[in-house]
Amino acid sequence: MLVVDDEPNIRELLCSALAVNGFEVCAVSSGGRALDEVTGRPPDIVVLDVGLPDVHGFTVARRLRAACEKLPVLFLTARDTVEDRIAGLTAGGDDYVTKPFSLTEVVLRLRAILRRSLPEEPDADGVLRYADLVLDENTQLVRRGDRELDLSPTEFRLLRYMMVNAGQVLTKQQILDRVWDRAVGEESRVVDSYISYLRRKIDAHGTPLIRTLRGVGYSLRAPNGRR
Repeated sequence: MLVVDDEPNIRELLCSALAVNGFEVCAVSSGGRALDEVTGRPPDIVVLDVGLPDVHGFTVARRLRAACEKLPVLFLTARDTVEDRIAGLTAGGDDYVTKPFSLTEVVLRLRAILRRSLPEEPDADGVLRYADLVLDENTQLVRRGDRELDLSPTEFRLLRYMMVNAGQVLTKQQILDRVWDRAVGEESRVVDSYISYLRRKIDAHGTPLIRTLRGVGYSLRAPNGRR
């Protein structure tokens, strides 16, 4: 695990608490050093301060993901507005904890992220199909008809969850619990944003499959229920 924070006291506190809970921890004080660490030996997860002295934490997260696409990131920050939380999640963070924080909460959130990051049992051949949509868990490829779609890791997780539950209406709470492991609230706007991203990539190339049940949630459903 890599901890990135420019405050020595916070770094030491996190490293001690995480080590006691069984994590192997490396700590750095800047975004530049974090990028160097990931290039040499990618960690299992990164705890990343947003307010770094050299590079903004959101920028660091994007660069980390460019270097290691599946790398999970937990943001730490003193910024606690709804807009900040949404910005952090849409910047590629898997979760977001505000300062001052509970060490117990940080440990629990890290474990939840790591559980979500573990490979799931594949469905038969590892390929999910619905209508003309195909998701291959083994290669992490998604196709709509003959067209290959470029999805982010979060978009992939969201689409997989919708395909596994195709035809069912999924509430924002269910989606947040499964894809982000977050409680419902203003952050439900993140779900709306990612559904919009998926629609632009999936429904632009065929009959619309993603349906909205206003006030309830979303579903993946072909016209007349045809698969």
